[in-house]
Amino acid sequence: MSKTQKQNTFFGGAAILAVGIVLVKIISAVYKMPLVNLLDSGYTDFNTAFNIFNILLMISTAGVPVAMSKMISEANAQGHTRQMRKIFRITFLFFVAVGAVCSLVMFLFADGFAALMGNPKAAPSMRVLAPSVALVAGLACFRGYAQGRAHMTPSSVSQIIEALFKLIVGLSLAMWLVGRNADDSIAAAGAIVGVTVSELAALIYMVLEYLHTRRGELAPAKDKTWSAKRILKVCLGLAVPITLTSSATSIITTVDSSLVMHQLQNAVGLTLDQARDLYANYSSVQTVYQIPASLMVAITASVIPAVTVYFTRGNRRGAARVVGSALKTAAILAFPSGVGMLVLGQPIVQLLFPVRDAQIAGTILSILGIANIFVCLMLVANSILQSHGILHLPIGTMVIGGIVMILFDYFVVAIPEVNIYGSPIGTCIGYGITCCLDLWLVSRIVPGCPNYLSVFGKPLAASVVMGGATWAVYGGLLRLTESNTISLILAIGVAVVLYFALLILLRAITKDDLALMPQGEKIGRLLRIK
Repeated sequence: MSKTQKQNTFFGGAAILAVGIVLVKIISAVYKMPLVNLLDSGYTDFNTAFNIFNILLMISTAGVPVAMSKMISEANAQGHTRQMRKIFRITFLFFVAVGAVCSLVMFLFADGFAALMGNPKAAPSMRVLAPSVALVAGLACFRGYAQGRAHMTPSSVSQIIEALFKLIVGLSLAMWLVGRNADDSIAAAGAIVGVTVSELAALIYMVLEYLHTRRGELAPAKDKTWSAKRILKVCLGLAVPITLTSSATSIITTVDSSLVMHQLQNAVGLTLDQARDLYANYSSVQTVYQIPASLMVAITASVIPAVTVYFTRGNRRGAARVVGSALKTAAILAFPSGVGMLVLGQPIVQLLFPVRDAQIAGTILSILGIANIFVCLMLVANSILQSHGILHLPIGTMVIGGIVMILFDYFVVAIPEVNIYGSPIGTCIGYGITCCLDLWLVSRIVPGCPNYLSVFGKPLAASVVMGGATWAVYGGLLRLTESNTISLILAIGVAVVLYFALLILLRAITKDDLALMPQGEKIGRLLRIK
């Protein structure tokens, strides 16, 4: 395999995106974690605004990067340069226009959306966030174009720029407003200014990168191009089902937030401020809970163009290898992170969010740790189905899981003895059902699907052993040092070393898996993996 081909392998693209996402998450942690402690109950307003934002964003952009990367990777594999450029031009104009309409809707109806969510104080944050919908629509088109050509670096760099501007502008403005004794809802809106500025900065970078790439290309080929109508028809045919699947997640999250806020006030009898404060415990730990799932973006963004290229060339065996490696990589990342949250939920909250109630928020994080595993596997399973042209069935599985979550929000949260805990329990069960259904579909539909016991068994066993050892190490160190910070950091260090040692000992990573990774052969020789 040539150097160029290696760079275009599935794991080559995934590794580049993963490195970018890790850096983004580190920067985001520096942004969000102080923000949780700084805004206090205002963090509920921050999250409420994002729930509405995510729905409108999904409507305007959710399926765009995936649809574009699939269409462009097909054209690229066939050497159709003019077709690639026309696909980008038509889809960019269409989706930016849709994004602009959604931005206007969010700005004009901010008060109504906030009231619907049971949190009128979130309206200022929604207005400030509204322009981001149109900006992200444009950004999604540029990222889809780059990913379709197996150029993952621009997406990673733009995400890092986005995170840095969010940190510098958003956190600085929030600190300034809090210092001037502004209401926490206004401070939350100030923090969100950083989001809008960050999207603009990232979009400017992607525009410059696109122009630079075009100047460096050879003259366009004379290949025939589709009509604008056909391009939009194909793109929407791919994007709409993906959007519906993604929107289902955002809609469920938004309904979850709205129902919990309403039930805490109407059924449990809390005031608005009491409900905001209690829900802030849930909102805060979601910052940690969402990190592993965000790493799945690297895998899902690489699966579809990689499998598409293999199918275009008639190589079903190569496509099956990508599917197996994607599921195994997801398991290797998801299982230990979920188990870690389960056994260390309260210590993590004590360290990261001192203003939150560690017992409440820690228990929520422990429950969400299990949900995290289901979410990660579900995301990758969905991308595998989409790469094989199965676009509608994941919507049905998500709806089934979502109904379960909503039922828990309505009936279980209303029980005073359970209240806020009903929501993460429902999230865990709902995503568990969806994940199992998606994996069943993959096994029934996708040719060459690997045996799940061989894919998940060893990472799960290593994670369970690691979890037990980590819990014991933390408890022993806490009694010895009486310091949560020292005990937690050392326990996590032991967990990382032990987990990777177990993966090697159990031969959870094979030579075939490493063959798809950048420098995989060297890693295999170093670790003596045969």
